[in-house]
Order: sequence, then structure tokens, then C-alpha cells
Amino acid sequence: MFSDKKEKRISTEPGSAQNRINEGTKLKGDVSSTGFFRIDGSVDGNVKTPSKVVLGKTGVIIGTLICENADIEGKFEGTLHVSGTLTLRASAVIEGDVTVGKLSVEPGATLNASCVMQSGNSKNRAASTQTNLDTAKDTPFNRQSQIKKVADS
Repeated sequence: MFSDKKEKRISTEPGSAQNRINEGTKLKGDVSSTGFFRIDGSVDGNVKTPSKVVLGKTGVIIGTLICENADIEGKFEGTLHVSGTLTLRASAVIEGDVTVGKLSVEPGATLNASCVMQSGNSKNRAASTQTNLDTAKDTPFNRQSQIKKVADS
């Protein structure tokens, strides 16, 4: 009647477990976890977590970082996707492509990247942007429409 087998459930929600890559550690490859990351060493590859990532002063990531929130003091090169808040401390050096929900930059941080700010759902945002553009064409405050009307007169 009762089975001794227990089903293992795989959770995709952020965990409370902390993962740490210490100073002097070099990791090459892709890293994925449901928990928080603290990186003081070097990662050459992709890091993915639905939680927070802290890149310490001695930390280096070369590759792709996908996370909810990030606090960066070290060096990052590559593609950075932060759905929540990206905090750049004074010692941070960022190079590459950045997509964030919110951005906080301390004086002294270096950001040599293309940066895109986005809200929750990019599909809805693109649709609303197109709708706003369509309605803007019809308003009397649209400069292009006014120039065209004057030119046609």
C-alpha cells in the first residue's frame, strides 16, 4: 500500500545555500545553482542562478552571468543579465553587454558596456512601446506630424 520510494523534487526557486569560490581558485566551465554565490576567485565560463551573486574585489568572471541580483566589486567581462538590481561598487570594472532591471553605481566604478534597462516582461514592454509609438503619431504634440503639416500647407 505504501511505497518506500520517495520522489525527489527539483526546485527552481532560489535556495538559501551559499556557494563560495575563494581567492586563488580558478574555475573553467559553466556553473549553475539555485543558491547564492560569493566569488573571490576566477571563473572562466557561465554562471547562472535565480539568486544573488557577489563578486568580491579579487573576483573575476569572464563569460556570462545570469542572476536576480548582483553586487560587483571585482572584474567582469562578457554578458551580464540581472533581472533585479545590479550594484557596482567603486572598485568594479565591467566590460561587455549588460541587461538590468535597476542599476546602482558608486563613484569610481568603471562601466565600459552597452547597458539596457528593462522591466519585468520584455514582450509586454515591446508591445506597449509599439502602441505608444502608434498613438504618438496621431497626437498634435508629435513634432514630425507638425512639420509635415506645415510643409504640406
